[in-house]
Amino acid sequence: MKLKPLTNHIIIEPFKAEEKTKSGIVLPKKEDEAPEQGKVVAIGSDEKIEVKVGDKVIFSKYGPTSIKVEDKDYLIASQDEILAIIIEK
Repeated sequence: MKLKPLTNHIIIEPFKAEEKTKSGIVLPKKEDEAPEQGKVVAIGSDEKIEVKVGDKVIFSKYGPTSIKVEDKDYLIASQDEILAIIIEK
């Protein structure tokens, strides 16, 4: 199944939270952590969208809508809920 977001909406595949440090220390999950990160997998047709498919982004934790498609978790967010693009060098 493919998802095609409408207008200024963006579909994000969220990254899983790190539960262990590099040295092996297990970290407890914090429910109040925000913002979140993920990878853009589809964008709507609005020409003003500033992200592109494949971008890693930071988004507001409570803004996007969670969905599950074929046993995989995704988020649907409007462009206003995207806070930043992660640029790795």
